[in-house]
Amino acid sequence: MSMAAGEAGGRLVRLAETDRAPLRFFLDGAERRALAGDTVLSAVLSVAPALRRSEFGLEARAGFCLMGACQDCWIWQEDGPRLRACSTPLAEGMRLLSDAPREWP
Repeated sequence: MSMAAGEAGGRLVRLAETDRAPLRFFLDGAERRALAGDTVLSAVLSVAPALRRSEFGLEARAGFCLMGACQDCWIWQEDGPRLRACSTPLAEGMRLLSDAPREWP
């Protein structure tokens, strides 16, 4: 089940810097919007309540250290390797998955 599909609002609310250029990305197949300069983590959490589910249970994860050290912010790309959401800049058209792909080990 997708965490973003059908759920309104995100964990983060943007209060400033709203004049940056918009970017389009996809989360679990749904088109979403963010702003240029956002990290993958801030973009996803602005539209969803969590980044992903834990690999070891049903707990929702949303990043922890926010500097790339704890490995709690891994997220999957539809057609590539997983990435650290807190230190990866969002790119136009990026396609992300909140759950591991079925073929992921």
